[in-house]
Amino acid sequence: MTDQKLTALPARGVPAPQVLDEVRALRAGDRPTHGGRLFAYVYDPGVAGLDELAQAAYAQSAHVNGLDPTAFPSLLAMENGLVGAAARLLGGGPGSTAPDVVGSVTSGGTESLMLAVKAARDARPDLAEPRIVVPTSGHAAFAKAAHYLRVVLDPVPVDPVTLRPAPAEVAAAIRPETVLVAASAPSYAHGVVDPVAEIAAAAAAAGVRCHVDACFGGWTLPWLRRLGAPVPPFDFTVDGVTSISVDLHKYAYAPKGVSVLLHGSAALRAPQYFAYADWPGYTMVNPVIASTRSGGPIAAAWATLRHLGEDGYLRLAATTRDAVAGLADAVRAVDGLRLLAEPAATVVCFTADDPGLDLFVLVDELTARGWHTQPQLSYAGLPASVHLTVTASVAPRVAEFAPALAAAVAAARAAGPVELPPELRALAAGLTPDALTPELVAGLAAGLGLGATGVPDRMAVVNTLLDAAPPAVRERLLAEFVGLLQRPTW
Repeated sequence: MTDQKLTALPARGVPAPQVLDEVRALRAGDRPTHGGRLFAYVYDPGVAGLDELAQAAYAQSAHVNGLDPTAFPSLLAMENGLVGAAARLLGGGPGSTAPDVVGSVTSGGTESLMLAVKAARDARPDLAEPRIVVPTSGHAAFAKAAHYLRVVLDPVPVDPVTLRPAPAEVAAAIRPETVLVAASAPSYAHGVVDPVAEIAAAAAAAGVRCHVDACFGGWTLPWLRRLGAPVPPFDFTVDGVTSISVDLHKYAYAPKGVSVLLHGSAALRAPQYFAYADWPGYTMVNPVIASTRSGGPIAAAWATLRHLGEDGYLRLAATTRDAVAGLADAVRAVDGLRLLAEPAATVVCFTADDPGLDLFVLVDELTARGWHTQPQLSYAGLPASVHLTVTASVAPRVAEFAPALAAAVAAARAAGPVELPPELRALAAGLTPDALTPELVAGLAAGLGLGATGVPDRMAVVNTLLDAAPPAVRERLLAEFVGLLQRPTW
């Protein structure tokens, strides 16, 4: 039996101070959420006092339930305020060309995208096999939505140089059964903005909805434009754009669990709702996937926006822009590395042209030096790359990053590329998902140091193995690996 202090349900209750000490001890092994050294997953503005404000607002509304907005008008007021702020920032609202924009607050970008697909699908009940057209650079949540909602996903490749889809190819992929066409502003992997105006025009010509996934950039691109950046049209000012998603827990710097899905009109939003009265209980009416929702994240987001204001976000965007430029210069200064795309927003993405420089080893070397980046595997002719999500808190660290990157590159070159045994590489490349039995996966995991105790400090071998496998095998391997990690503690 696990030691009582680590058991979620001990025989005797534990005093509150001890519980908090245990939480802090568990958190000690996590990546740093603050301080500008983690380039994925978290968004830190580096604003003193903001965490405390958000936490206090969260606590005020943690037990408020979004299931019934008539019971808790405070939550309804805050949700409507968040939707209005996002709509105004993205070209909608009174006096705009999209005055009838409405929206909903969701738990995150994945839920926003799933609901955009649901609304498009349910608006066409006449179709037996609805389809969506999405660039291959579109977020994986579109594929998740297609899987959950039984919609066919029609991917459109991106140009290997521009990393954007060709509008003509998007138009050619639209069929009579297509219910939604998607574009990214920007794409998560590479940080480039799709040709939204041309894609929306193609969708409109076919009478199809067009969703802009601005989860990642919707709260930064407008401020960058105000600062003079050449941001292409992507929002409700573009004819043919019918819905937009923007995450507030990214560059609005709210705590996790808040995104906004906007529709051009109430009629476009209507199929998003789920209502059910054919049972003896209360009539269920949900604008989003969840029924019960804590008001905590919404209150925290509302407080964050109120506190920072437009002037605060403009300052944070300027700080982030400067950090992006500094990081990009650091990459350009290293022989053997090159930017995969010129930064257009808040992403720095780079690859290696030097065969003696293994990107996955480089990622490990950066981690060893306290810099936590995100490796991206090769795909459809696109090389493996390293992704940096840049936030305002990174700016004070830029001067430290450049020498750390140079040192990590030197160490990676000295270590040399990962060499998988030929038989293991052949196995990875030739496997099919059905051949991955639990026994085979468990054996691979044990050999790679993956298991119930966690993951190894260095992941280059694991990433090299995954990179050698086709996408379907990667999916199955990673699902099985995560399954090995997620086991109950007794």
